[in-house]
Amino acid sequence: MNTTSEGPSFSESEALGRRLKEAREAIGLPQAAVADHLNIPRASVSDIETGRRRVTFLELKQLAALYRRPYSYFSGEDEEEAAEATAQALFRTASELSEDDRQQVLRFAQFLHEAGPARPPDRDGSSTR
Repeated sequence: MNTTSEGPSFSESEALGRRLKEAREAIGLPQAAVADHLNIPRASVSDIETGRRRVTFLELKQLAALYRRPYSYFSGEDEEEAAEATAQALFRTASELSEDDRQQVLRFAQFLHEAGPARPPDRDGSSTR
């Protein structure tokens, strides 16, 4: 997906919104359930799906998991690029933390790795390990 530092162009936002809407409808989730999952107003989900609101990196990752689709389906990236983008976002965030907090994040990441992959969310949007 071609983006600038300000995010995707409007036409790219519209195309992304259409893919997100199709994926949501394919699993039968109402916009309200998606809004609850992302902790945003339902109107924001509508705005995302029509291309009027940009989707953050984190929101797109959460939506990909909720819709049981690979991140690359929505981003236009291949899985390796998506993994690299995630690693870079984690690094940027962690670099701003104190040493103690970075150690906490590392322990949590190790815990998640040892726990294995997360199960896909249930139809109601909830997920359990």
